[in-house]
Order: sequence, then C-alpha cells, then structure tokens
Amino acid sequence: MLGLVKKIFGDANERELKRMWKAVEYINSLEPSIEVLSDEELRNKTVEFRERLDKGEDLDDLLPEAFAVVREAGKRVLGKRHYDVQLIGGMVLHEGQIAEMRTGEGKTLVGTLPVYLNALAGRGVHVVTVNDYLAQRDSGEMGQIYSFLGMTVGVNLPNMQPAEKQEVYACDITYGTNNEFGFDYLRDNMVVYKEQMVQRPLYFAVIDEVDSILVDEARTPLIISGQAAKSTDLYYMADHFVSKLQAEEDYTFDEKLRSVALTEVGVEKAETTFGIENLFDHEHVTLNHHIQQALKAHVIMRRDVDYVVQDDEIVIVDEFTGRLMVGRRYSEGLHQAIEAKERITVQNESMTLATITLQNYFRMYRKLSGMTGTAKTEEEELKKIYGLEVIVVPTNKPTIRKDIPDVVYKSIPSKFRAVVNEIAERHKNKQPVLVGTVSIENSEILSEMLKKKGVPHKVLNAKYHAEEAEIVALAGQAGAVTIATNMAGRGTDIMLGEGVADLGGLHIIGTERHESRRIDNQLRGRAGRQGDPGSSQFYLSLEDELMRRFGAENIMGMMDRLGFEEDQPIESKLISKAIESAQKRVEGNNFDVRKIVLQYDDVMNQQREIIYKQRREVIESENIRDIVLGMMMPVIDRIVEAHCSSDLVPEEWDLQAIVDYANGTFLHEGQLSKDELWGKEKEEIIEFIKDLLRRLYEEREEQIGVFMREFEKVVVLRAVDSKWMDHIDAMDQLRSGIHLRAYGGTDPLREYQFEGYEMFQEMIQSIQEEVATYIMKAHVETNLVREAVVDEHEMATNGEPAPKRPVVNNDPIGRNDLCPCGSGKKYKQCHGV
Repeated sequence: MLGLVKKIFGDANERELKRMWKAVEYINSLEPSIEVLSDEELRNKTVEFRERLDKGEDLDDLLPEAFAVVREAGKRVLGKRHYDVQLIGGMVLHEGQIAEMRTGEGKTLVGTLPVYLNALAGRGVHVVTVNDYLAQRDSGEMGQIYSFLGMTVGVNLPNMQPAEKQEVYACDITYGTNNEFGFDYLRDNMVVYKEQMVQRPLYFAVIDEVDSILVDEARTPLIISGQAAKSTDLYYMADHFVSKLQAEEDYTFDEKLRSVALTEVGVEKAETTFGIENLFDHEHVTLNHHIQQALKAHVIMRRDVDYVVQDDEIVIVDEFTGRLMVGRRYSEGLHQAIEAKERITVQNESMTLATITLQNYFRMYRKLSGMTGTAKTEEEELKKIYGLEVIVVPTNKPTIRKDIPDVVYKSIPSKFRAVVNEIAERHKNKQPVLVGTVSIENSEILSEMLKKKGVPHKVLNAKYHAEEAEIVALAGQAGAVTIATNMAGRGTDIMLGEGVADLGGLHIIGTERHESRRIDNQLRGRAGRQGDPGSSQFYLSLEDELMRRFGAENIMGMMDRLGFEEDQPIESKLISKAIESAQKRVEGNNFDVRKIVLQYDDVMNQQREIIYKQRREVIESENIRDIVLGMMMPVIDRIVEAHCSSDLVPEEWDLQAIVDYANGTFLHEGQLSKDELWGKEKEEIIEFIKDLLRRLYEEREEQIGVFMREFEKVVVLRAVDSKWMDHIDAMDQLRSGIHLRAYGGTDPLREYQFEGYEMFQEMIQSIQEEVATYIMKAHVETNLVREAVVDEHEMATNGEPAPKRPVVNNDPIGRNDLCPCGSGKKYKQCHGV
C-alpha cells in the first residue's frame, strides 16, 4: 500500500530534494560572478546583505547569494569548496529541519552555510556540539570563514567568568556544548542584577550530532544544585521556642485560612529569645521563616490527621482520600519543622536550585535544526517532540561499503576469540581495522587478547576527546588496529592511508549490537566515506545482553540440537531480523521513557516560565511599585473571601479574624480594628483594607525615600527565589513518589499535574504574603545590596559536588548562652557545636 502511495504522490524526501536541486542550480550559476570579487568586495557582501535585510528582504531572499559567498570564502580560506549536496544540507538546516548526512560528507562545513545566513540577522546563532574539544576545533577551523566575511565568533566554555561569557554571547556566532548553553540559561534566571545575565534571547541553533544531544542525552535533565544553606539546628531551636508560646497572647490562628501569625507580644518574645533587635530585619529572614514554619507545625498540622509518623519518617495523609502519600514532602521547610516537633531526625533540605530538560531548553529557540549521520530511525521522536523533519541528503559519491551479514556464536569467549582471529588475519595484510565495543570493560578484554596474540593496537574509551580525535583520525592508516567504545572520537573523519583502498579500505568490526540501531549505523558509517571502499561486520553471541533479553534460549536450544561446536558460528537472516525487531522494541521503550520525562517536565516548565518571566520583569524594570502592589492586593482578597462567605449573613462574618490576620501579616497592631469593618459589604471591606494598605505603603515610600525601589527588588527577589527553590525540591519529592499512586488505580501523571498546580498556587500565595510582610514591616538599611539565595561559588551542576566553603557562624545566640532547645547546656556544648 505504502509503495503505491509513493508511486502516485512521490516520496516526501524526494520531493524536498527536487525543490532544493533547483536552488542549487541557481547558486551554481552565481559562482562566476562571485569568483571575480576581491577579498574586500567579498567581505563587503556581509554589509550589503544586512542593509538589504533592514530594507525588508528576508533571509530566504538572500539564501542563494549568501551560500555562494560562503562557498567562495571556503575556497579562499580553507581550500574547500562546498559540494552541491552540501548546499542541500545547508538549505535543510536553514529551514529548521534535520539533515541526515553520511559520515565523511563534511557536516561541519555544511553548517557554515545556514550559520552565516542566519547570523546576518544580528541575533546570535548557536552552534551546539557534543563536547568542548569539538566546539573549540570547529570554531577554530570554520571560524576562519566567518572572520574572513567580517563576522565575530566565540566559544562558550565552562568556568568562564560572566564578563567573558557576555562577550562570547555577543558574537554573531557562538560555539559550545548543549550542557553549557542550558546551564547558562538557568544561571541567567538566578542572577539578581540584569547586568549579570549573559545570554541574548534564544534565536537559532544548529546542533551537530543532533541525535546524540536531542535523543541520547534527553533522559538526563540539567540540574544546578547547591549546599543546603539551612542548618537543621535552627529547626530544633525554632521548635523549642514555639512550644512555649501561648495562643491568643503570642500568636493568632486563622482556621479558615490555615494560617498562623505572631502577635506583637510574640514578636518581642522571639527578639528577646534569639537576642536580636528586629525580627523583620532582612538579615533575619531565615530565622523568621523557621519560626513561622514551627508555628504551623505545632498549631495547624495534626498528627494522625494531616500526617503520620512511620519508621522515623513523616508521611503525609491525603486530606480527601485518607491515603498515605508516600514520597511526598511538605515544601518550604514545613516537613522539617514537623520532624523537629515529633523529635525525629530532621532531614537536610536538598538544594536543587534550578533544573530543565534538554527537550524544553531547545524548544525555546525560535528556530532549531541539526545534522547527523543517523537520525531516520528516530524520526518519529524528533517530529513529535521538537517538530523537526528528517531529510536524508544524498552522498556526494555513491557508497560502496560492503556490510557483511552478522555472525552469531554460542558464548562471549568464543565470539571474542573469533574477533581476535579476524583482526589478526586482516592485520597480516596491513588492512586497517576499527573495532567497536559497547563498554570500556569489553575494550580492555579485547586489548589483553590482542596483546597475547602479538597484534599492536590502540584503545580508546571516551575519556579524552582531543587525544581520541587524533587517534581515530589515524585509524585508516595501513596496519592500524583501533579498539574504541562506540561513541569514542565521534565527529572525527577517518581518512584512508596510502594504498589502503587497494587493501579493501577500513574494516569495521562490531562486537555487540547496541539497543539502538542508530549507534550500530554510526559505527558502520566510519568506513566507506566519500566513495572509499570499506566493509563492516558484527560478531554476536547468544550471551550478549540484547540477545538474552529477546529469546536467545530458543536459538541456543536449536544450536545444541544441531550439534554446533563452541567456536562454530551461525549465519542466518532470520536471526538478523529478530535482532532488528528487538532493537525496534527497545527504541520504542526508550522513546516512551523520554516522553514521560518530558511530560513531567512540561508541568514544571509552565511554572518555570511564569517564575522566570516575573523575575526578569523585576530585574529589568526601573520601578516595580505596581508589581509589588499587584502582589500585595490578592492577599487581602483571600482573607476577606475566607471570612465573609456568601453563605453567611454579615452578622456572622468573622471580622476579628480578618483584623488579626491583617495586623499580624502586613500591618502593625492597632492599624486596623473590627469597628472600622463593621456594617460594610464584602467589596467595601476589601476596598477599605486596600485603601489603608496603599496609604500606609505611600507613608513607607516617604520614610524610606530613594531606597524604596531597591528595597522592593531585594524583598521580591529574595521571596521569589527562596520559595521557588523550595518548590522545585517539593516537586522533585512529589515526582519520585508519584508512581505509587498507580497502585490506587489513578494516573500518576494526572495526579502530578493536579497536585503540582495546587502546590504552585500555594507557592504564589506564600510569595505574596512574604512580600507584603517585609515591604510593610522590615527595617530598611541604607546600604542595600541584592544577594542571591545561594552563593554562586557553592553551586554545582548535574551531580558534581558543590565546592567546600568554610563554615561561617551567623547564629544570633552567644556561644556561652543557654541553648534555646531547653537542654540546660551552654549553646556551644549543645546545638552550637
């Protein structure tokens, strides 16, 4: 059926290529007129193109001439002229698609065409590579073309200072790895001054080895973590202080809002106990937060109702279903406060400061494209997740590589013996051999066997990219034997040595099938570049992991019945088909895993976009007065709605609760009284309190004067960052335990979406309350400085430990004072240790 459809309508890939061949003819027709230009005239074409863009032409209009100019620059600078098929590859990339081009077809040179064209727009083009070595190598070589044409080129490397990164990102073209671009995006959304940001808005990215980055690495999210800044001691100290407080006198409890706040008397007791002057000073934010959470733990959270204690752990009870929510933790330190209350071990707060998946990072680019030798097998995933079509670009010369059928042995030792014998035979004739293994361990086993056989060889195992590239490049020399893990030296061309073509070219031996056909195809593709001769063959055993997973026992039984010897191979198309079928199933499973990771991150991504947009607005705005008022007013809406229910007559409204909450949260004692609210409609009460808050806010503006605008930014950024980091942690905890909900017959993803939304709303409300409290109550210093919640020197990426820093004692209690935990010991001998 599919064949018939193709006959009638033509293959989509062929249709695309047909269209592009016409453009190639036009580009070729421009070559004579471009060739006669002087170097300066050729360079001035960049200026001309930019002027034409300013006058209304678009990039598509400029493509033929721009490609012709880049081709000419390549000839003059590198001595390389783009082939016609490379022009097609360039068009595929410019149109935001994936160009599948065989190994040796010059993908790096292809990238110069769309990169130059899109860089004319002046928005910055990112060229993404799999490692820093390739980023430096490619920018050094291809950068010569861009520089010749008057463009700037930068390389984005780890450990650069922000000023260096800003310079790199300001270039027309920036090379770097996927991880470094992603981490810079996360770090930009953690800075406290706009001058500290390094990236421009994400415009166009060309990803080299696109399948490796968008598929293989897509299961691991980018994570920036930091040392837990909060000492667990403070939870116990806050708990001990709160346990002695008296209801009504020291704190008020609002049952409807499930909120609790210290009274003026309670605040004074806290200041006396902890030896501080003003609990609302910005330097005491952490202490105040711990006291608030300890209050909630004691007054609001009830054992065996809201939570249970099980095996020295606090387990949350679902208020609607009564089910235990294993793996879920309360956010913002409330879980730790309950642990302190119940006298069980307070767990250190994990500090994931920022996180994003590569899928969601790259989907933010206005236009995305990529190139690789192998993408067709993952076409469905690339289309569904990134909206990228895969176009197979024809080779410059026909491929004449011979792919010999697989051979299968009974055991791994018999397979390795056969591989070593094959290598030794070919080495005698000086034919170069490249052996691919799936693990470092296997490469070392083979190496030992070859040493015993007296065959000289080199071993690579994906650790040192620069040295590997040099060794892989020499793998095509006469007599060379190279053992490499499948990924080692990826992105490096293997050129045949003198006379090697007459020996049959490079021979590839695969020692095991990878679970992805793509990786096998990459290994095969190392041979037969640019019409060179070459060959490939896979050696398998029934004990290989992929074979074991998919029914090798049946074949083993058949071999035993037919009396196969240990070292006797079996060659069968049936087995090869079974292996390919197994690989397709595994690829499908892996796609499902990556899809699920993305579905969960999509929930976080919506939230992340809201928070990052708000942060950026705060940082970039000169005056955030309207933002601050916009954050404070909903607090009033909520408290009035909670206590002035439409189901009750006005006489039954709990006006005193409104007064207590308002005075405790964002006003001072006596600034609002019950009498002022009596007899008013609900909307009038809301408007009355809002007017009062605005009036008091304006008084604060007059008191604080010129420092008010900066003070607001300090408060808002601190509240947003600390709550967001706690929220990330809470969502992470929710994610890790959510799969257990499936046992209750519910869909874990739906539960995660629903609960994640609820938690996000709670976080927003918590931010609004904190902003209202500190804007209206905090003492303001004249030497205001915005500080990040976590010092940049204490940050680490993706599991690397944060650097050790000396411990600084910021405790508000003297070393010889009695410890507030009530032990009777001096602080230095108890919690001050």
